[in-house]
Amino acid sequence: MPIIPDTKDWTWVLSRPCPECGFDASVATPATVPGIITTMLPRWRAALRRPDAAERPDEATWSVLEYGCHVRDVFTLFDHRLALMLGEDDARFDDWDQDRTAIEQDYANADPAEVGAELTAEGEQIAASFARVTEEDWDRKGTRSNGSVFTVLTFAQYFLHDVVHHLHDVDG
Repeated sequence: MPIIPDTKDWTWVLSRPCPECGFDASVATPATVPGIITTMLPRWRAALRRPDAAERPDEATWSVLEYGCHVRDVFTLFDHRLALMLGEDDARFDDWDQDRTAIEQDYANADPAEVGAELTAEGEQIAASFARVTEEDWDRKGTRSNGSVFTVLTFAQYFLHDVVHHLHDVDG
């Protein structure tokens, strides 16, 4: 059975805690992002060093390696989107088909050590980008092509849920 594409609209995490991972977006701000990301990176590297990191727990669930590739790419994509939101008024960005990316970039056959290094570099990059955000910028807006509107504040909250949730997925 192949991976079933995730078509859920996860923006609901901005209004209530996630029952799966326990993340409460309401307590996160752009100022808290750098510290949270920095503390997560060693856990991601450890997960990617597991001997079974490339093995899927079942046919319908990504392996730790695939989740690691995804999170690395989330760091890259969200860093780009953050730059757009800070540099343009009412920035717009396309939706991202994470499942197509996983296939096109062959996440399942990546080198876990390389992914760990890349995930760390991209995580440090987005942490540094959020560290430069001033409170005056928290209300700047960006709109996804599906119509979801974010401020830099809600964007930070949505972003953090994604990476916290996936660490929960691989730690669980």
